[in-house]
Amino acid sequence: MFYYVLKYVLLGPLLKLAFRPRIEGLEHVPESGAAIVAGNHLSFSDHFLMPAVLKRRITFLAKAEYFTGPGIKGRLTAYFFRSAGQIPVDRSGKEAGQAAIREGLGVLGKDELLGIYPEGTRSHDGRLYKGKVGVAVMALRAGVPVIPCAMIGTFEAQPPGKIVPNLHPVVIRFGKPLDFSRYAGMENEKAILRAITDEIMYAILKLSQQEYVDEYAAVVKAQEAAATEKQRKFPRIPLS
Repeated sequence: MFYYVLKYVLLGPLLKLAFRPRIEGLEHVPESGAAIVAGNHLSFSDHFLMPAVLKRRITFLAKAEYFTGPGIKGRLTAYFFRSAGQIPVDRSGKEAGQAAIREGLGVLGKDELLGIYPEGTRSHDGRLYKGKVGVAVMALRAGVPVIPCAMIGTFEAQPPGKIVPNLHPVVIRFGKPLDFSRYAGMENEKAILRAITDEIMYAILKLSQQEYVDEYAAVVKAQEAAATEKQRKFPRIPLS
């Protein structure tokens, strides 16, 4: 119930008024039945803008940190995500990927829409990064189509670290459903999973027109953080 209160009474109208998002390709989202909506992830506001424009309810796999934050802010965030029916997923440890897949299949098993960001984390620089294969596993096991989605302008509207969004034009663009039924029963084939995931990411890339990086976003973030820390500890001293 809280999901629909947010969507139609509280947050939805406010988001539409503030961002005035332009929606393209909404006809590609099926009116019934299970499907995966796979999108790029540029901003915290992505979690709210996409549900605000879809006619159907969509459930996202959200990182567990949203449910375990400290202090008043952490408790409010956790309450918000739980009340909106979003599912916490622990991204640490060997079982993290399998847990996410189990939760996602549970949503699809109810003939609902599942929202997922194949990059696994927000882009820290506005580029599109390599996708993780969990989306392919779920698509094959559940036998459902994947609708690619591009969020455009949300990085400028609310870049990482910014709490209050800027008023910036936003476009939400949905592509034609991708059918992977030709690969049915091959969800244990690593090469097949990689090929499907790359096809999904290419469809998102065509919609978003982002620069593509063939590396995982989390790895690049860690490398850049390590380089920054090294520079802090061992700053270069000018010779002159």
